[in-house]
Amino acid sequence: MAETWDYTLYIPNDLRAVTVCRRTLRLILTLHGLIGLVDTAELLAAELVSNAVRHTKGSAALRVRRTAEGVVWIGAWDTDPAPPDLPRSLEEVAESEDGRRLGLVSACAQLWGWQPSARFGDRGKYVWCELGVV
Repeated sequence: MAETWDYTLYIPNDLRAVTVCRRTLRLILTLHGLIGLVDTAELLAAELVSNAVRHTKGSAALRVRRTAEGVVWIGAWDTDPAPPDLPRSLEEVAESEDGRRLGLVSACAQLWGWQPSARFGDRGKYVWCELGVV
């Protein structure tokens, strides 16, 4: 059975928060001995958090946890309860100037999804992905 843990980082609606989240996630995974997941996890977290910050007006949060089965779960919460746009293929977004949205998440994660959620009385959503069992 794998060690379990759960971290949440609350962030303002500021694009600089994407860098803070990437670096925090890198530190968390490194300290837990999961250096092999760092690059992919950092990329996925940056996509999720940047979507949350760019496409909503309120605060956001990054959550990263490891389950007893060893799955690493990364999620971004934002204040917009509307479902995220469906991902486009990487070929369709490769040259896109406005970001890859969920195409990259869909291509790199084992599983992804979204669910309605609330924080501090604000309705919103979590968009999440899972990385393989390690």
